[in-house]
Amino acid sequence: MNTHTPGPGVTPPPSPRTLDAMQLPPVMMRDIMLKTMFRKNCEQVSEIAKAICLPVPVTQQLVDLGRDQRLIEATGTMHASGGTEMGYQLTDLGKARAADALTQSEYFGAMPVPLDVYREQIKRQSIRDIQITRKKLIDAMGHLILPDELLDHLGPAVGSGRSILMYGPPGNGKSSISNGIRDALGDKIYIPRAIEYAGQVITVYDPIVHSEAEEQVDDPNSLRRTSGRFDTRYVLCERPTVITGGELSLSMLDLVYNPTARTYQAPLQLKSTGGVFIVDDLGRQAEPPQSLVNRWIVPLEENKDILALQSGEKFEVPFDTLVIFSTNFHPNEIFDKAALRRIFFKIKIDGPTQEDFLKIFALVARKKKMPLDEASLVHLLKKKYPTIDNIYANYQPVFLIDQMISICEFEGIPYQMSPALIDRAWANMFVKEEKIVH
Repeated sequence: MNTHTPGPGVTPPPSPRTLDAMQLPPVMMRDIMLKTMFRKNCEQVSEIAKAICLPVPVTQQLVDLGRDQRLIEATGTMHASGGTEMGYQLTDLGKARAADALTQSEYFGAMPVPLDVYREQIKRQSIRDIQITRKKLIDAMGHLILPDELLDHLGPAVGSGRSILMYGPPGNGKSSISNGIRDALGDKIYIPRAIEYAGQVITVYDPIVHSEAEEQVDDPNSLRRTSGRFDTRYVLCERPTVITGGELSLSMLDLVYNPTARTYQAPLQLKSTGGVFIVDDLGRQAEPPQSLVNRWIVPLEENKDILALQSGEKFEVPFDTLVIFSTNFHPNEIFDKAALRRIFFKIKIDGPTQEDFLKIFALVARKKKMPLDEASLVHLLKKKYPTIDNIYANYQPVFLIDQMISICEFEGIPYQMSPALIDRAWANMFVKEEKIVH
């Protein structure tokens, strides 16, 4: 069986043993349980425990609290599927309380983790504690042809867990390198389904951002049980990666309030805690790059971010994220010196040398089953590239070979290279400078 475990340094969040250990307001816990029973029609303690993501003994304490307040009653029936488990249901008073609680907040299901408790878990799995070796980086980026000196700069930058600015001409793999960094992290961390601050619920776990590790299922015949080893209000996931591009706006970095459900959703940078936040194509957003970087200054320097509730109340959340800015502009064009000083590593990603370009070209051709032709390569290097001052880019081999493949398929001929096909492919790579008369 394929089981996933977190990285060697990641300590799982301990499972709460009592209601007091939850550090949540008892009324809030009771109401979330009542709403969950009301919405999901759970009748047994084991079902309720699974729905609210708490251990059975703690759930039983909550059920008993509801019984004491005459909100829950035992049905007196044992379910065929539940063995000796007692059934429970909401009383009329309990249904009224659940309906009233739903008008205040639609949130039900997994019990939230108090912000202070989550803060402790972030320390246990900090991105800044991760060990990145040259081998890990090479393994994650083996499909890219990168100069050794680039890895010399990238390794310490990623290992530090600090901010990185990658800049250079377009089409040279800045996005691919960002993804390679993400893959090099390799271990797993615990993401809370929701957190609680000042009685407000903020949902964090997002299946679009977080990729859940395969669940460990207990073998009933095994002496070693894996369940109960960590707090199931968390989900074991790959270290998260959030990638934003030209669509990024400052409002996306604020808490998102849902007025219908009366709950909050964590902003992108909070969802990426413990992982990587990539701002691709910096300079293509509606807001100027300086404004975007100004928004990150406090988080990058102090490892904390400041968010605001609907009421205007501001509060601190941990900021434990490797931020990678990627731009086609020169840093001096888009930042002032103060902003640049706060970005810890600045790495130029240049186009390949002619030698590396040929290596990439051969690699792509082999992968796409396109036979290499010496005359075509000579034509490309001697006739075509001088027209653009011999400036090579990593995207060009893929582009040219894909173009030739499309032409061969259209003409109904086997995959092949020729100077004529190179000319046709090249014509699509650049647009001729000319004035269009309207």
